[in-house]
Amino acid sequence: MKFTCEKALLCEAINNVLPAVSSKSTLIALEGILISCKNQELTCTSYNLELGISKTIEVQSSEDGAVILNASLLSNIVNKMPNGMVTITCDEKLLTVISCNEVEFTILGLNAAEFPDMPAVEGDQSFSLPAFLLKSMISKTLFAISQNDQNPVHTGSLFDLNDGILHVVSVDGYRLAMRKEKINLMNQLKFVVPGKTLSEIVKLLSKITGDDDDDQVGVHVSKKHICFSVSGYQVISRLLEGEFINYKNAIPKESLTTVQVETKAFLDSINRASIIINERAKSHIRCSFLDSEIKVFCETALGKISDSVHASCDGPEVVIGFNNRYMADALKACECENICLRMNGPISPIKIEPIDDDSFLYLVLPVRLNS
Repeated sequence: MKFTCEKALLCEAINNVLPAVSSKSTLIALEGILISCKNQELTCTSYNLELGISKTIEVQSSEDGAVILNASLLSNIVNKMPNGMVTITCDEKLLTVISCNEVEFTILGLNAAEFPDMPAVEGDQSFSLPAFLLKSMISKTLFAISQNDQNPVHTGSLFDLNDGILHVVSVDGYRLAMRKEKINLMNQLKFVVPGKTLSEIVKLLSKITGDDDDDQVGVHVSKKHICFSVSGYQVISRLLEGEFINYKNAIPKESLTTVQVETKAFLDSINRASIIINERAKSHIRCSFLDSEIKVFCETALGKISDSVHASCDGPEVVIGFNNRYMADALKACECENICLRMNGPISPIKIEPIDDDSFLYLVLPVRLNS
C-alpha cells in the first residue's frame, strides 16, 4: 500500500475517528485504526464493538492495500508532522513508513484481516435531515439522559417518528427533555440511540458543519443498529433494547398556574442561588410564583439567598421546590428569550415550554419542601 495526501486532511480523518477506538481491549486490533486504500480513496475506520466511525477521503495512490495502525501512535505521529504532503507506505511484512518532508517514522502494523467487520445497516428505514437541526435536537435533550444503568434503555434518547413529526426524548427519572421538528417522511419509526453515540455525533457535527451549512445527515436504521452519514463520515452504533417510558402520558395535559418569564433572568437567578449549594452544603431551591414575580430562596450551611424575578403569573400562587441543576440545565437548553412555566401545584412536575410554538418541552420534577 502506498498513498499521499495533505497532512491537514489526514489529521482531520484520524482525529475524528479516534472516539470509537477502544482504550483497552483483549483484541489488540480494536486499539488501532484500520487504514484502507482503494481506487484513489482512503478510508480510516475505528470500532469498539459498540460504536464505529469511518471517514473516506481522496488521496493519490499508487498501490492499494490495508493495515491496522495503533491509534494513539498514528495520531501523535501525523499531528506532529510538518505541514505538507504525507506519504504512507506499507509492505507485505506490515512495516509502515510515514513520511513528510525530511521527517520519517517507521512502525509495525497489524494484519487488516484481524479488524472486526462493522455491522451492515440494511433495510429501507431511512431518512435525512439538516445537520444543524439534528445537532440541535440532540444537544437540547442530551442533558436529561439517565446516567444510571438500572434501566439501560433510558441511557439513550428515543427517536419517535410519526406522520412527518420527529420527537427526540430523554428521561432520567427526575426530568424529561423533548425536541420536536417536522421532517419529510411519513413513516412510523421508533428507536433508542445510546447517549455516548449521540454525544459523539454532536461533537463530530460541531467540527465538520456550521449552523448555516446545507449539509444533510442520512439516517439508516436496522433492527439492532443505526448509521449516520454526513460529509464522508459514517457513524455506526448499536441501538438500545427495552421499553422506553410512555413520554406522552408523563406530560401533564392541563395546568392551573401559568407563568411567563424571561429565560435569562430566571436562569441568572437560579445560578446565583446555586452559589451556596455544593456537595457538602446540599439543598433545594424554593420558588414562590406570585402575581407579578418569582421569589427565589435557598438556605444551606454556607448561607442563604433571597432573590426575585419579574414575571407574569396567571392562576393560583404556587410555592415549589426543585433541584437547582435540573432547572438550570433545562433553562440553558431553551432557545427563546421568554418561556412559559406550567404547574398544577407544589407536587406536580414543572412544565417548561416556548410561548409561541411547541418545538421543545422540558419537565422538572419537584421536591417536597419542609414547612
